[in-house]
Amino acid sequence: MSRVALITGAGRGIGAATARELGGRGFHVIVNYVRDAASARTVVKDVEAAGGTARAVQADVFDPEQAGRLVDACPRVDALVCNANRQPPFATLEDMTWEAFHGKLSDELAGAFHVSRAALPRMRERRAGTIVYVSSLSAELTRPGAIAHSSAKAALNAFARHVALEAAPYGITVNTIAPGAVATDATAGVFTPEARAAFAENSVLRRVMEPADVARAIAATVEGGLEGGAFAGVTGARIPVDGGYRVISGNA
Repeated sequence: MSRVALITGAGRGIGAATARELGGRGFHVIVNYVRDAASARTVVKDVEAAGGTARAVQADVFDPEQAGRLVDACPRVDALVCNANRQPPFATLEDMTWEAFHGKLSDELAGAFHVSRAALPRMRERRAGTIVYVSSLSAELTRPGAIAHSSAKAALNAFARHVALEAAPYGITVNTIAPGAVATDATAGVFTPEARAAFAENSVLRRVMEPADVARAIAATVEGGLEGGAFAGVTGARIPVDGGYRVISGNA
C-alpha cells in the first residue's frame, strides 16, 4: 500500500498545493475539506493527472466527532498535515471583542487537537509516522491588528512541541512549518499590493511566497520525518518558509 498522507484544509491554498506535491511523490492523499466539494474534487483530479492517487473526504476538524470519522476513513495514516484554520479577525485589542479573539484561538487549536488526538493512536500502534503543523511567521512577528492571529499561531507552536515530546517514544516526528506572507485566496483581502511589495523588499529572495513554496517544504519535512528519512532526527522544530524575511527584518 502507498504511504497515506492526510491533509486537513486541503481544498485550496497551501493545503491543495501540498496535496498535489505529496501525490506527485507517491503518497495516497486524503484531501480533507469542509464546504467546497468542487475544489476538493479538482485537487483529487490534479493528483490523479500527475499519476498519483487521492480521495476527497468532507469533515469539519474543529468538531471532535467529525475529526474522528475523518481519520477512520483513512486506510492508515503515515503522515498528518494539519493545515485547516479559519480566517482571523484583524483588529487592535481596543477594537476586538473577546468573542472574536477567543474564537480564533479556539478554532486554531481545535483543528490541530481533535485530528491529532484521533490519528496518534494509529501511529503509535505502528510505531511510525510524522505530523506537520502549518503555523505562521506571525507567531514571532508583531504588527498592528494581528494580535489574534499571532497569539493563535504562537499557541499552535507550543502545542506542537508538546505533541513532539509525547510522540517521540513511538518513533513519530512532529514539526511545524512557519510560512511568511503567502499569496493565497485567503490572504487576498489583507495582503494588499503595498504589503506584497514591502514583504518582497524586506526578503532575501525579493519575492512573495507562493503556496507551492510552502508545499515543497511540507513535503520534504513529511518525507524526511518518516522512518529512515533525512529528518528522522528532527522533531519539535519550527521551520520558516519566508524567503529570508526574518534575516533582514530581525523581527523573528
